[in-house]
Order: sequence, then structure tokens, then C-alpha cells
Amino acid sequence: MPDFHFTKREPIYEGWSDDRKYCATAEPEEGRSQGTKYFLRISPMSQYDRKQTEFRMMEKAAALGIPMCMPLAFGVCEEGVYSVQSWIEGTGAEEVVPMLPDSGQYACGLEAGRILRRLHSIPLTEEREAGAALEDWETRFNRKMDTKIRKYRECPIQYPGGEAFIRYIGENRHLLKDRPQTCQHGDYHIGNMMLDESGQLYVIDFNRFDIGDPWEEFNRIVWCAQASPLFASGMVNGYFEGHVPEEFWRLLALYISSNTLSSIYWAVPFGQKEIDTMLRQAAEVLQWYDNMRNIVPSWYFQGYYLQYIDGIPYKLKCPFDFSFLRKYGRVFQVYDDQDSGNICFGIERDGERYFVKFAGAPTERGTGTAREAVERLREAWPVYRDLRHGSLIELVEAEEIGGGFALVFRWAQGDCMGRMYPAAHRRFMALPTENRLQVFGDILRFLEHTASRGYVAIDFYDGSILYDFDKGKTTVCDIDFFRRQPCVNDMGRMWGSSRFQAPEEYRLGAAIDEVTNVYTAGAFAFALFGGYGRTPDSWQLGEGLFAVAAKAVEEDRSLRQQSLRQFREEWDSGFLEKERGEDTNEDKMRIGLQ
Repeated sequence: MPDFHFTKREPIYEGWSDDRKYCATAEPEEGRSQGTKYFLRISPMSQYDRKQTEFRMMEKAAALGIPMCMPLAFGVCEEGVYSVQSWIEGTGAEEVVPMLPDSGQYACGLEAGRILRRLHSIPLTEEREAGAALEDWETRFNRKMDTKIRKYRECPIQYPGGEAFIRYIGENRHLLKDRPQTCQHGDYHIGNMMLDESGQLYVIDFNRFDIGDPWEEFNRIVWCAQASPLFASGMVNGYFEGHVPEEFWRLLALYISSNTLSSIYWAVPFGQKEIDTMLRQAAEVLQWYDNMRNIVPSWYFQGYYLQYIDGIPYKLKCPFDFSFLRKYGRVFQVYDDQDSGNICFGIERDGERYFVKFAGAPTERGTGTAREAVERLREAWPVYRDLRHGSLIELVEAEEIGGGFALVFRWAQGDCMGRMYPAAHRRFMALPTENRLQVFGDILRFLEHTASRGYVAIDFYDGSILYDFDKGKTTVCDIDFFRRQPCVNDMGRMWGSSRFQAPEEYRLGAAIDEVTNVYTAGAFAFALFGGYGRTPDSWQLGEGLFAVAAKAVEEDRSLRQQSLRQFREEWDSGFLEKERGEDTNEDKMRIGLQ
């Protein structure tokens, strides 16, 4: 391989092709301690013509600015036909995208759709390409579908309800007439995409490049929708810039029907695992399309209005000017999923990080008006001031700005316990019992502090808790709706998560007090030590402590512990009973609660 002197090759086993793939490291250049990594692909010599055409197509795609492994060299070596491409440091989009906030998933989908539209603009100039394009698409694809139907009927395994695919194909073949043909990636879906550390989306693996109807390229969107419906929706909307023609949906259902039929007999040689995967996928497709009676799949979402700040997407109902945030620094994170009407930003300035909570913008999930959100946040300001505590996020300042109101806090490092952040939630819930006991102790102490200051906790749930895994520190990050006592339910259904709300938080005119927060404490106990379940089977700490937690969440408030102190005393007593006789010490038994 001229110009490349590889010192190391690490095999890559992902993918279904017979090509050999490597992460190949070249000799370090002068002045560098490490060599450059490349993606090396080696194919059988019999594939020379196809691989040369594939490489030329990749060059055309790269010339359009497609984010991808850049084609660098092509040729023949003793091992076969090789291509050398640039190496991308990143993670598979199928793994990363579902863990992103909703706006991030949708934004990645938009980018994938726009990239695909650019790919489809590659001209058909090669002789082989021009020759392949001579046969009209209607003839070509009808022949392909006939073959798939025949092989499906011959296959010993068929889908329950699979005849719906064949029926839809028969009723919609006419849609293929006069369809255009373009260059295709050939296997365009979330499994053939990567995200680098900056969040840039890359397209990989052009091994199945083809020529055909550009809309047929969406036939693998099934994989995208299974991983992230928001990504799949964004991909469609990005491709069509938000104006999706009805004809697209009809053709997509046709192409998906055809592709699904072939998936089952393709899977048979690979064994039961792949067969089961395709059976599940077909059942899901039939559900999306109501047995192919609806042309728009149920996962499709018409989309958000997205804005970007410092390269980060966030969703709103309509445009809003956030230029005033420059005062605080550079935005590195956005939290836009709150139903309170607030939108929050992680901001860095001069090496210091801050958390800015702003009300006044038309947030996508906000209920009520922007003015109401401003008033609520303004009322929260004295709550943070009055309840200063070692476990509470530190308030720095509050001000009228940008036509709204902002609270500025020091940044609190940590992962959120709340289920709205799946990756962080899983990491949190995987903490050892000792660490979760510490977190529970911090929560209980903060609730006692709240009561001692004459407040009651409202809208206090798992999304209000952060945990710094490196320092073992718990931070309470959201107390906007805490109120002074005496407090009466003046809403009916009050703010909060149903998993953490006492019955009186649903009853207009009911007293909301420390006994209400006893229920909150019990709900946190079940979240942390019962996986949110409230049965003995899911409980992790023994019968005595289960009884204490179960008492705290009694529907009848008169049956609960009548103060947080009583709850803590009963909890400590239950812990001593649980650990009595075991080889441990009292400090460990009471960890986090003193």
C-alpha cells in the first residue's frame, strides 16, 4: 500500500459484509509520538470493479461535504482490493442517539435527512451507473418484489399477518411508474452512523451503494424508528425540509413492505436469534401501519421548532432571542423538557460554570403563558434564599433580563436520578446500596430542614436529585414550587410526579404539610430501594424497613408517621433490627441518616 506504512492493525468485526476491516495505525510522523489511525478495508480481488465504483462514489460524496470516512487511497495488494479511509473517533449513533434529550435526537435526525438529500444529488456520470439507470425503475423494482414474494412464500417461516404486506404491494405497484433514480448509499440507517465527541453525525459504510428511487433509501428507517422515533421523524422532515408529500408515505409503506418480506428468509441461515428479531420487527411494522391500512406510521412526529445556541439544539414553540445569554458566557448544555415553562442552560465563563434557569420564552412543553412562568420563577427566588443548605444548589443571583426572569446558580456536577434522563438514571440506580443510603439520608435531612424553616416540599421528585459519582455528593437542584406553611391545595392536581405525590396533592382544599412530605420520603425510599415498586418482592432492605416505608405512603394520612423526625427514628430502628447480629458496626448501619 504505497504511502501507508501501518505498524498495527486491529480487526473490526461489526457488519455483515465479507470484507476484512481494520483500525490501522501508521508509523508516527516526525515530531509526533503516536501514529495516525485509518480505516482499512480489504475485499476479494473478484470485487475489484464494484469496489472501484464504490470508492469513486465516496469521493463524490466527500466532495459534497458529506461528513464521512474520507476516501484516501484505493488499489490492489497481495491480500486483495484495498481502500484506505480516514478514521472517525466516535460512538455508534444507535447507541448514543436514544440517550440524548428529545431535541438532540430530533436534531440528529434532521441532520441525517439533510445529508441523505445531498447524497442523492450525486450525478450519475459513470458508464456503469448510466447503464444501470437505463432500465426504468417500475420494471426493475417490480421484478425485485416478485422475487421477494416468491421467496417469502417458499420460506418455512412466515409472519403472523404477513399477507397484509403482500396485499399492500399488490394494491400500490402503480406508484413505481416514472420514479426517478439517483445514487444511493444502499444501507442508510442509524446503525451506519456515528457521533463524535462534539456531537457531529457521520455516515459510514457505503459497501452496499446502489442506484434507485431516492425515496426507496428510506426502507431501512424501520431500524431508526425502533431506536428513536424522534430521530426517524427528524430524518424524514430534514430530507423534505418539513414538507412531506403524501406520495412519499404511500411509497415508503410499499418499500417497507417489500423489505420486510425479504428479511425473514434472509434471517434463516443466521439462526433463531435473527429470525426472532425479524419476527418482532414485522409485528412492530404491522402495528405502526395498522396492518398496512394507514399510510403514515404511528411513530411519525411532525417535529419541533429548533433553535441553536453555541451549536446546541433546543426546542421552542416559536423563535425567541437568547442573545442576552452572552452576558453569562458560553452555553455548553440546554435543558428544554420542563413543563414548568422554564428553559435551563449550562454556561461557562472564565473557567467557572453556572446553571441559568430562565422563564419568559415560548418553551415547547410549557403549560400556561410565558408571563405565568415568569411570575412562578420570580416567586421561587426567595425560596432558594430562605432554604440555603449544603445539599441545595447555590443561588448566585436573580434578575429581570431578556424580557423574562433568570435565576443563576453555581453549576452542580452530577447525574440526575430522574427517569427523564435514561442513561443517567440507569447509572444512578446501579449505585451500591451504601451510596443510595447516603443519598436517601441527604434527601431526608433536606426535607427536615425544609420543615424546620416553615416550608413544605411540592414538586419534589427524582428529577430534583443530582449525584456526583466522583465526590459522592448529593445535590437538590429544583425547589421552585416549595411553599411556606400553612399551605392548602389550591390547584386540585398539584405540580409534581405522580410517583411521589400524596393523595392530598390531588384534593382541592386539602392541607399540604409535613405529613405530606412524610409520604414524599417514603416514595423516595421505594424509588431507591424498591426500583419504584411498592411490593415486598422488589424491596431490597428487609421486612422491617419495608414496613416503615409502606407506613409512610399510606393513603390515609392519619396512618403515616406524623413527622419527618418520627419517620427517621423508625427508619433507624428498622435498620438496627435488620443488621442486628451481623458483622458490621453501627456507623455503617446508619450510613447517611445521621
